[in-house]
Amino acid sequence: MINADIEERARLLIERCTRAGKTIATAESCTGGLIIGALTDIAGSSAVVDRGYVTYSNQAKIDMLGVSAETLATAGAVSRETALQMSAGALWRSGADLAVAVTGIAGPSGGSAEKPVGLVHLAARDRWGHLHHIESRYGDIGRDGIRIATVQTALGMLEGLIQS
Repeated sequence: MINADIEERARLLIERCTRAGKTIATAESCTGGLIIGALTDIAGSSAVVDRGYVTYSNQAKIDMLGVSAETLATAGAVSRETALQMSAGALWRSGADLAVAVTGIAGPSGGSAEKPVGLVHLAARDRWGHLHHIESRYGDIGRDGIRIATVQTALGMLEGLIQS
């Protein structure tokens, strides 16, 4: 599923992190591990990649990342609030320098008028206080399309943190 563009972007990210001496953690829901997979496909990634959390269920988000049950009940799993808590949990529980988190609706079902298929919230942060959130509405471009677009966005967010 990973294409040549993602592979190249992941390779460049690994190189930049290696030069900067920074490590990465991921927290993934709708991508199911594709981000960490893209990173670990690159030779030498073990110097940079700390760990990846795949937290597909709400309970996994609570148990593994410390996402608040109240946040999940009020804002929902696919929300800015949840993405921010996921990224914070990945950063602080891993010891990595950078973390990215994604939560969304890849479809083909599960969407609503308020939260349609293709809605993804991404959050990236570092240990120095830089924080970025993106709400992407990719549209109903198919499950694979949504997941691949999310991986590309997430890698871009990590690149932005290295330059911060």
